Amino acid sequence: MFAAVLALLGGLLLGWSERAGAAADPLLSRGKAATASSTEGSSYAAGKAFDGSTSTRWASAEGKDPQWLRVDLGANAGVSRVKLSWEAAYAKAYRLEVSADGVTWTTVAAEKAGNGGTDDWTGLAGKGRYVRMYGTARGTAYGYSLLEMEVYGVLDGGTPPGGTAFTVVAAGDIAAQCTASDSACAHPKTAALAQQIDPRFYLTMGDNQYDDARLSDFRDYYDKSWGAFKAKTHPVPGNHETYDPAGSLVGYKSYFGSIAYPQGKSWYSFDEGNWHFVALDSNAFDQSAQIDWLKADLAANAKKCVAAYWHHPLYSSGGHGNDPVSRPVWKILYGAKADLVLNGHDHHYERFAPQDPDGKATADGIVEIVGGMGGAEPYPIEQVQPNSQKRISGDYGVLKLDFTDSGYGWSYVGTDGQVKDTSPKYSCH
Repeated sequence: MFAAVLALLGGLLLGWSERAGAAADPLLSRGKAATASSTEGSSYAAGKAFDGSTSTRWASAEGKDPQWLRVDLGANAGVSRVKLSWEAAYAKAYRLEVSADGVTWTTVAAEKAGNGGTDDWTGLAGKGRYVRMYGTARGTAYGYSLLEMEVYGVLDGGTPPGGTAFTVVAAGDIAAQCTASDSACAHPKTAALAQQIDPRFYLTMGDNQYDDARLSDFRDYYDKSWGAFKAKTHPVPGNHETYDPAGSLVGYKSYFGSIAYPQGKSWYSFDEGNWHFVALDSNAFDQSAQIDWLKADLAANAKKCVAAYWHHPLYSSGGHGNDPVSRPVWKILYGAKADLVLNGHDHHYERFAPQDPDGKATADGIVEIVGGMGGAEPYPIEQVQPNSQKRISGDYGVLKLDFTDSGYGWSYVGTDGQVKDTSPKYSCH
């Protein structure tokens, strides 16, 4: 009898140890691209369940089964734990599924008598890039609604996201109104280069679609090039997105959906490894809502390294020149010891030495890159600004940024595959 009790106790301890190990795996899903079978409205987009806030939520259309919510982890991973925090509209029956391609799904857990609240599935043995909750029976007359869906695990190779290093591709001023059938069309070429690099994710620095960023233009042009990796893209809008005759940012929001509005606004943040990324809408720097949010976001940040990106550069040697609209934001970022700022707007490549918001070179300053050569017609260099270290106009290309837990560097790669410029290596402040 005593031996049986010991065996039982040993089994319980072993099970607890396995579950604890799984629970200790890193969170993979925060801020990642998400999609859903439906939403109750724009305020309840899929990304709301992956933004780290229990004051926002995803909600499906009411009264319909089945419904699903899916997240793209950005790479294949061993999924060990999924935690679901339900709103009042919960699932009575659902499956947790994983997939390598988003087409063929494998069930890793199933609930047949759910009662809402929090479901914390540990000890899972899933393998895939995509994870979804597939609801088959609602617990209420409403829809399905999740405050948060958290996916934990380890990327292939045993390295958690950003644990040692990761690569990001970035560009601004991208899709002119042309396609690959036109040999002079540049954005299909920058897209092919970006996809070949195969980064952890992509950043766009605004003016994603020319000239007026209508939804039809996004579908006809951007979608046929950079749209190939839309699910891995974290975009921000530029001034051309405000020109849409249907309304400012209407086409942009309709095309990108929750990818561009993961936290309900055209500005948001997300983490990768030891980095905190802040995506801002420089068309709205005069709105106190964005400025107040930025201050609170940076105050809550626990990551060592900070990068921010938006459209209008504070400093530029191109045709648009310096744009003081960004100075108040620079002051906030500088006060928070931010490291890197990425911009577009001027259609050239340029990098600056670390400087403060007033343009004074300083070792604890912010490094700025203008990366507006994603496909729109190049602009010439006009007036070289202080602290500008390198300028290239006329060669289309992308930024290939390499991040580690304590620093970063980058190269500017042309569509011919040649590296046109390589930065110094910087340590985070």
